[in-house]
Amino acid sequence: MLDDATIRELAAELHEAERSGVQTKQFSQRFPDIAFEDSYRVQREWMRIKLAEGRRKIGRKIGLTSRAMQKIANITEPDYGVLLDDMVIADGSTVAPGRFIQPFVEVELAFVLNKDLGGPDVSIFDVLGATEWVVPAVEIIDARIERIDPETGSQRRVLDTIADNAANAGIVVGSSPVRPDALDLRWVGAALLKNGVVEETGVGAGVLNHPAKGIVWLARKLSAWDEYLAAGELVLAGSFTRIVPVESGDQICADYGPLGTINVRFE
Repeated sequence: MLDDATIRELAAELHEAERSGVQTKQFSQRFPDIAFEDSYRVQREWMRIKLAEGRRKIGRKIGLTSRAMQKIANITEPDYGVLLDDMVIADGSTVAPGRFIQPFVEVELAFVLNKDLGGPDVSIFDVLGATEWVVPAVEIIDARIERIDPETGSQRRVLDTIADNAANAGIVVGSSPVRPDALDLRWVGAALLKNGVVEETGVGAGVLNHPAKGIVWLARKLSAWDEYLAAGELVLAGSFTRIVPVESGDQICADYGPLGTINVRFE
């Protein structure tokens, strides 16, 4: 286990990497014995820095929920991070150059809670009962830690991604919320287009066979830290497509059919 001083140093590195746009070296390469608990401790310390600077927590995100992404990352369970107020990007807006280092996008459903949700025995019925709205979303993920080590060619591990706030960097929320019982969330579909070309398609069942199951997993995981999901928070339930890279000049559209479209442009 990493000592507290090292945890603080690594969190400060992530904070500076995001500010400067210069990625830091892979933690898993530098600290071969780093554990999952260490990575979450780094994440928590980095979020503490941001909150101390005036940011506000608005919810959580769940990552690596689809089987396709778990195979890529060589893991068997999701990860999670924190959503802050400055991560929200308005639908139809333009992202300024330099805001992100190596952005990717993915489509998912966001759950807006109206009740606290926590404990080791949370069920899918608890999640649906605590949900006020479900709304389409696009998540923007980024890498403050190098994805590929330039010296060894090794890809970063999930331990790096977890410390890097589960790669979260931004969120674009749609304008068509629905009640959680208004439709079968397993069959909510979306097409992710880049510059008018369909890059990915998927349905909600790609998230652990039901998007609410990701939130079940998260609530149970948080209980080990004596934490819970609070009423009023927004929870990104996990992508049901693979990530799509974006560059300057790209126009992204997530088409959710009857639930509308989400659009964002990268300058």
